[in-house]
Amino acid sequence: MPAQSTAHPGAVSGAGVPRRTALLLVAGALTQLSLPLTAAPRTVEASTDGRLAADRLAALLARRADRLRTGELAALPLAELDYRPVDWDAGTVTAELRYRWLGYDDYPAVLQRRLTLAGAAVTGETAAPGAAAAPWDLGAPNPVRGARCLVLGPAGPAELGALAAIGDHAVPTVSAVWGTGWAGRLVLQLPGSEAQFAQLLGVDPSSYQDIAAVTSAAAGAPLHTPADRVMVNPDAFRQLSEVGKQVVVTHETTHVATRGDTRPWTPLWLSEGVADWTAYLETGRTARQIAPELTQDVAVGKLPTALPADTDFAAGAQGIAQAYELSWLACDLIARRHGRQALVDFYRAVGAAGPGAGRDQLLDQLFRRQLGYGLAQFTQDWIGEVERQLSPQA
Repeated sequence: MPAQSTAHPGAVSGAGVPRRTALLLVAGALTQLSLPLTAAPRTVEASTDGRLAADRLAALLARRADRLRTGELAALPLAELDYRPVDWDAGTVTAELRYRWLGYDDYPAVLQRRLTLAGAAVTGETAAPGAAAAPWDLGAPNPVRGARCLVLGPAGPAELGALAAIGDHAVPTVSAVWGTGWAGRLVLQLPGSEAQFAQLLGVDPSSYQDIAAVTSAAAGAPLHTPADRVMVNPDAFRQLSEVGKQVVVTHETTHVATRGDTRPWTPLWLSEGVADWTAYLETGRTARQIAPELTQDVAVGKLPTALPADTDFAAGAQGIAQAYELSWLACDLIARRHGRQALVDFYRAVGAAGPGAGRDQLLDQLFRRQLGYGLAQFTQDWIGEVERQLSPQA
């Protein structure tokens, strides 16, 4: 989802299942699908004010990268790590840090860094203001490999291993629905606290309280093969049941698997709905257990009038739980009425269609072409399904 939005509220239903999770792409509305916006390095001549010449700066950053790879990060499975300067002055350098995990990333993740200089030496390095932290900024990220995933974080091996087992289960579950045309592997990061979770996203911690997990794609990653990261909020995640934890990670894995088919014009009710629908497939949960808030609304006669808007999924939005529940029910209706493959085909058709004249017009055309009726008819049927499945008499 947007590089600066949707999340994954970690509330727990009475059945012990997390009510939601969502996709966050750390960069700004759906820019995960864009190519790099990297400023070309400036050509600087050595001068009396202490500025480094461009070639000296490049050599200095290359030495810095070598020292990291062979020194404090030597235990990590790094296939690549380098810096590309973007801007600098006498004492600081802003650079892109590009790194790639061996066996997991086909293309590098990209982070914005601020390095301080003293003479020809780097004396400090942090995330650039407002940028996401690197995994090693939070302490030694102990790598634990699963069969299909890599988990990193400062937690103990037992907790990291448990998360790896959850990831290993999520990958084939998602592939069974969405096919094997994606990487089929995950990188999960488990920080030590909610504050560190916010650092990994480069956001205000208060904006993501109770968010169980988000998926981030590095801004600037190539279109179909971004370096995805599933970030887990330890404070919220630890409160979930085992089923809840699996739902959260499988939801996020669905976002990873469907990245190539997700576009800025894909409505969030559809992208979040298919992720929840896939995540709940194996749980055996009923509609009321999956949608407890919506069940309460229906019990007092409050029914939806339209499919959820994108703004309904913003972190902290009022009614965000209902937005996810409504989206799950919409996708479940398509799958039960037309079959799982029809839902997958519809999702991919939306991504392949292009923005068109307007999103509702595009969706209406695709509903008619793929499913045989228009958006208005689907919305009416969906509202009826909400009442049928969740009313007290159901």
